[in-house]
Amino acid sequence: MSEARPASTGELFSAFTWLSLQGFGGVLAVAQRELVERHRWLTKDEFVEMLSVGQVLPGPNVCNLALMIGDRYFGWRGAFAALAGMLAVPLVIVVALAALYGQLSAIPAVAGALRGMGAVAAGLVVATGLKLLPTLRRNPMGLPLCLLIGGLTFALVGWLRLPMIWVLPGLGSAAIAVAWWRLPR
Repeated sequence: MSEARPASTGELFSAFTWLSLQGFGGVLAVAQRELVERHRWLTKDEFVEMLSVGQVLPGPNVCNLALMIGDRYFGWRGAFAALAGMLAVPLVIVVALAALYGQLSAIPAVAGALRGMGAVAAGLVVATGLKLLPTLRRNPMGLPLCLLIGGLTFALVGWLRLPMIWVLPGLGSAAIAVAWWRLPR
């Protein structure tokens, strides 16, 4: 179980607002650092477990994570505070930037800068994956099989461009079956 806990729903709101303002192209890397390393509200294993659940639920995985963490500590009030922290200030910023982009999108330098940010976002996702890789050693499937399933997922979605709506149930069901079979009874 994690070492610390948020003192109030206000602290949850502030932490998730700060977390959301640090992420560009996604806040997964920031979420792991803030929630596990800085606040210590979750252990690495708890973070990976909650994130795994958040990824198979509909909606943005970090918003799902915020809802689960808020609910864990303060019930529905905490879930609402954490989600509001994730969305309120970024919503205002995105609406303002969308209006500005409408005015500046024809400028080639602006379009090029935005394409370059895609590489930064991809790098953050890869770095977070590598940072969390050691938790797979404790996975019931074992590290080699986890890496195989991850590689297959990458190949099917990233390289062969198969729709995730088909890959996730297929490989996800296989992974669940293997993990269930290997869990001690």
